Amino acid sequence: MRGCPGVIVITVAYCLDYTTPLILAAAGGHTACVIELLEQGADPNARRVTGTTALFFAAQGGFVDVARILLKAGAPVDCSSVDGGTPLFVACQGGHEAMVSELLSHGANVHACMKDRATPLFIAAQNGHSLVLKLLLAAGANPDASRNDGATPLWIAAQMGHDHVVKILLHNGAVVDAVRCDGATALFKAAHKGHSAVVHELLKFRPNLGKLANGETALHAAVMFGHLPIVKQLVAAGSDCTIPNQDGYTPLQLARQQKFASVHQYLKEREQQLHTGVGTPKRTVSSNQSKTSKGTAASSVAITG
Repeated sequence: MRGCPGVIVITVAYCLDYTTPLILAAAGGHTACVIELLEQGADPNARRVTGTTALFFAAQGGFVDVARILLKAGAPVDCSSVDGGTPLFVACQGGHEAMVSELLSHGANVHACMKDRATPLFIAAQNGHSLVLKLLLAAGANPDASRNDGATPLWIAAQMGHDHVVKILLHNGAVVDAVRCDGATALFKAAHKGHSAVVHELLKFRPNLGKLANGETALHAAVMFGHLPIVKQLVAAGSDCTIPNQDGYTPLQLARQQKFASVHQYLKEREQQLHTGVGTPKRTVSSNQSKTSKGTAASSVAITG
């Protein structure tokens, strides 16, 4: 074949899993081979047993030139795999901004869902791809579209420690207190994981600092794993050190139980300050604070050490 050295099989040949030469060429980013195979009659709609097409693999590799050729030849932009993944999904997963832009310009469905209801935006947030995230939001992606378990793009970004993504989502209206099925919010998960920069961004939007549906507060989550910097952030923002969790333990008692001496000492000092009225936080938060507030930045939140 012209421009396709070493390839001598005819274009309609298939592997046992229905992988075609066109799919292989697209997956490798071999533009000349893709052109030749299409000229020889290769089907751009051919799918492997997994449902994936040549365009899917071109998108996965970020091969924009190959994708353009396939789309021009009639490849369906939203052809999905058996788990619901489309070319847009794998482009978002890989952080291929140019590919995402190309697919969106050809009408790729920004609201497509995988079997677990994860969207392209969720995948981009999970992998920390902020530029891809902005493209999807500009195309109308819902910042609060959740998986089956209730996890939103903000929640997964917080869990992964992507503070830059958290910031973008919040400024695009993401609900700061969206709750996963286990009762955990983005703040709770960030405090649990020790992501101080994420906590910093979330606190700007006045998240719920009180007891959540899981029977814990974000402060309990930070204390449980000995994250002293986050404990300080939360207390400075107004977290109540005296709220007991579902097992009846206050953060101070939990710190003692977990043997985190520095955390215990800090909370003990704060508790003493509360009793004396010295150095008390300016912000007070009740346990029934609204869980549906949109991402609207607070005018000021004290974040000090």
